[in-house]
Amino acid sequence: MAVAELTKEPSQMAHPQDEAALPAVAAAAPAEPAPGTPTVVVDDLHIVYRVYGAASASEKGNAANALLRILRRQGRPQMKEVHAVKGVSFVARHGDAIGIIGRNGSGKSTLLRAIAGLLPPHKGSVYTNGQPSLLGVNAALMKELTGERNVVLGCYAMGMTPSEVKEKYDEIVEFSGIGEFVQFPMSTYSSGMGARLRFAIASAKSHNVLLIDEALATGDRDFKRKSQERIQQMRGEAGTVFLVAHNLDVIEETCNRVIWLHKGKIKMDGDPATVLAAYNS
Repeated sequence: MAVAELTKEPSQMAHPQDEAALPAVAAAAPAEPAPGTPTVVVDDLHIVYRVYGAASASEKGNAANALLRILRRQGRPQMKEVHAVKGVSFVARHGDAIGIIGRNGSGKSTLLRAIAGLLPPHKGSVYTNGQPSLLGVNAALMKELTGERNVVLGCYAMGMTPSEVKEKYDEIVEFSGIGEFVQFPMSTYSSGMGARLRFAIASAKSHNVLLIDEALATGDRDFKRKSQERIQQMRGEAGTVFLVAHNLDVIEETCNRVIWLHKGKIKMDGDPATVLAAYNS
């Protein structure tokens, strides 16, 4: 099987000097936190985007208009600041599955990206126990490569060993439901197939903090059911799960806590039944 060539043991793939370093890396792995231990602390977090404001026809960003602005000695279109997250504070603990809800533009995805360390705080801080892993519909896999190679490389990127990749490969492919398409380039996949494969790869390994951004929105009913079961399993084995989804049924069935964001601020934080009832009223 082709996957065997991609998952050779380190002695067959790595330089001898790299081999010697492998045991030391494994020994340095942090211990898993106990249930109830704080895993994410968000303290007065503010995220500000700097974007260009609405441009008139003469300010549109093409070469002709840029030349005209130079000739007229005009500056670039005015820069605007968008305050996407405004003073958000909360503590997440090991074993939590936290749903993030709110209307489009409320700051949900921005908050996840800040927790993952992809966006620097304008003010405030984010503290995490371990390295958060962000899984989104647009999570980066290589479209030119086959699904098979993306599975292997994705697992390596998460720190799995070649033997662990071999052990998990068939399970990942089966869970994703893409079947024989695993041998095709990901550029041939539908958005749903790509999202299912990304979730299958990311959930193959336990994470201290897993951030899921709309990754369950494109799956069918059977995949959503399997995904919910996997998230429940990961809560017990891994740590903390954050889930952004517009499907409130998924939030209610999967999460033990819900944070409602409105215009970048926390409007409500509590048990799913109470928060979702208020959100829907």
